[in-house]
Amino acid sequence: MTLDEIAAGIEVTAEQEARGVAAVDETGADLVDRLREHAEALPCTPEAAATVVETHAAGTSVAESAREAGVAPVTAAKALHRCGVSGVTPLSPMAREIVRDWQAGVLSRAEAIELTGVSAAEFALGSYIESHEPDPGLSAAVAGVGSPAAEEDPLADAVGDVDELF
Repeated sequence: MTLDEIAAGIEVTAEQEARGVAAVDETGADLVDRLREHAEALPCTPEAAATVVETHAAGTSVAESAREAGVAPVTAAKALHRCGVSGVTPLSPMAREIVRDWQAGVLSRAEAIELTGVSAAEFALGSYIESHEPDPGLSAAVAGVGSPAAEEDPLADAVGDVDELF
């Protein structure tokens, strides 16, 4: 029996619906209101932080997000960090270790800046990031802004582990 014989008489009677991954925000509150509950942990106003988070989640740079919110780029990076957004540090992993050594009193500030090879402003931002953990309340408040939460990959069951390749 050939495939043509098997497929004889089969008709397409309906079209498949295009379905995407849905991002659902179940908080029921406006982002500014959710951030306002944790305003003391923010380096700027909740309104500015909401603008920074929303524009950054849409794909704009930290500097452009800061411009949209009317705050300094360093302040925008601090707000993103406090909200749990990763990747806003200007320091390499080695430079982060050097900043931690400076914070522990092992190195002088001048030595640490020289060893990291970054500007004073980048060093200050990196120092802030190393000394301030993301705030869990802020992270929860911005979860789902722009895309599904990074921790809960909606397609996790559809893809295998990297280990499966070896």
